[in-house]
Amino acid sequence: MSVDRNPQAEQMADESMVRNLAHQTEAVWPQESQLFLRYHLPEQAQVLDVGCGTGELENRLATLFTTASFTGIDIIEPHLVRARELCAPHGDRVRFEVGDAFALGYEDNHYDLTICRHMLQSIPNPEEVLAEMVRVTKPGGHLHVLAEDYSMMYFHPVSQDTDEFWLKGPVQFAEGTGTDLRNGRKVPSMLMALELEDVWMDYLIVDTMRVPRETFAQIWEAWRDGYSDAIVEHTEFTQEQVANYWKTMIAAIRNPKGYAVWHIPVISARIPG
Repeated sequence: MSVDRNPQAEQMADESMVRNLAHQTEAVWPQESQLFLRYHLPEQAQVLDVGCGTGELENRLATLFTTASFTGIDIIEPHLVRARELCAPHGDRVRFEVGDAFALGYEDNHYDLTICRHMLQSIPNPEEVLAEMVRVTKPGGHLHVLAEDYSMMYFHPVSQDTDEFWLKGPVQFAEGTGTDLRNGRKVPSMLMALELEDVWMDYLIVDTMRVPRETFAQIWEAWRDGYSDAIVEHTEFTQEQVANYWKTMIAAIRNPKGYAVWHIPVISARIPG
């Protein structure tokens, strides 16, 4: 039996994902940009982004690294159309192509930096994608992997136990879709198994002290709009329960005296050589 390599295709292609990618990048860029600077890219660096979405990252990276060239791949053509429009001011330094993360159409040892963000939790067998990323990256080059882990969200005050939603929901959703919504904690071991060097874990902290509450809330609203039906389909929660959980979490985020946090794992590694 063949494995569905894009079991969240409907959600990834929904208009809510366009909003989500924009708000997520806005939330994490001040912290994540500092991680990119640590790679000390060469002046004419070649950078690949696997699962680039709407090009929000490329637009920022091309401004940060003004002499580097960027290639973004994704399987959703409407996202790539938006990415090309967004990044048009950067000219031919930034290009976008339809591509398969499981079989990258690029030669070995080509890129100085290979990136994958907000994607591994949505596919089966993420170690296969990581192996492809290693293959196309130069000796001495780096991998940058933002791998989500949906047991790393907390909210207060709340009118119901939102911890239950994030403890049960991701496990049941993963079982129903053949994915792993808690693989952020596992990627370091996957990279070590590929015999990479300098494997390191950082955390981007999206909370109500570091990120504008409205930006934070809009991420949650986009998830609500794009994933509620799928959550009902693949978990024990009813439509009413799911709606109430989102309402409770969003209220905590917007509460001027409340606190909410989402820890996002970012794993980096260097190709030996």
